[in-house]
Amino acid sequence: MPEVNISGPAGRIEARYHHERTPNSPVALILHPHPQFGGTMNNQVVYHLYYAFQRRGFSVLRFNFRGVGRSEGLFDNGPGELADAATALDWLQTYNPDAQTCWIAGVSFGAWIAMQLLMRRPEIEGFISVAPPANLYDFTFLAPCPSSGLMVNGAKDRVVPTESVRGLVERLKTQKGIVIDHATVPDANHFFEGRMDGLMEVVDAYLDKRLGKVKKKRESAA
Repeated sequence: MPEVNISGPAGRIEARYHHERTPNSPVALILHPHPQFGGTMNNQVVYHLYYAFQRRGFSVLRFNFRGVGRSEGLFDNGPGELADAATALDWLQTYNPDAQTCWIAGVSFGAWIAMQLLMRRPEIEGFISVAPPANLYDFTFLAPCPSSGLMVNGAKDRVVPTESVRGLVERLKTQKGIVIDHATVPDANHFFEGRMDGLMEVVDAYLDKRLGKVKKKRESAA
C-alpha cells in the first residue's frame, strides 16, 4: 500500500494506492467523511472499503481531501473537494488506462462528493454510498442517477436517519434502467462502531452480486 502524492488543484494530495498488476484490472476510488469532523482516508469504513475492492482485483486509491493530513489547501465545503476527487480519479485512470471498469465509494460527506463525481464521469459503472447525508445535503442533482449502486446506513444513525436515506433511494428507484439497492445495518451508528462486520457483510454481498461474473471471466481468461 504505497503512499503517493498527487498534484491537485490546491496543491499536494496525500494518498494511498494499491496497484493491481493483472492487465485491464478495474479501478476504484474511495472518499472519506467530513474533513471538519475528523474524516480522513484512514477512517475505518474507508479502510475496509479499500480492501474490499483490493481483494476483488481492483487498483484502488484513497486520499485525503484538501487541508486533511498532508494534503495542502483549505476545506471548501464541496466544490474544492469535488475538484480533488476528480483529480484523484484522473490520476488513477492515467496509471490504469486500460481499466475494464470504474467504481466509486464514499462515506457520509464523501458519499455526497462521490455521487456528484458520478454525475460528471460516465465511465463510473457502480458505487457504494455509506451513510449518504440525504438530510444534510442536496442530492437532487441525481436526476437521473446514471449508474446502479448500493446505499447503506446504520439503523441507529442519529446523524443521518434511515428515513432520509430511504426517501432518497425511493426517489432514485424511479429512474429507468437504474437499480439502487438499500440496506440498513442493525444497531449501527453513523460510524458503524462495533458493527463494521455487519457493514462489510452487506458491502461484500453486493460486490459479489455485481462483480461475480466479471471475476469468473477474469479467472477464465487467466
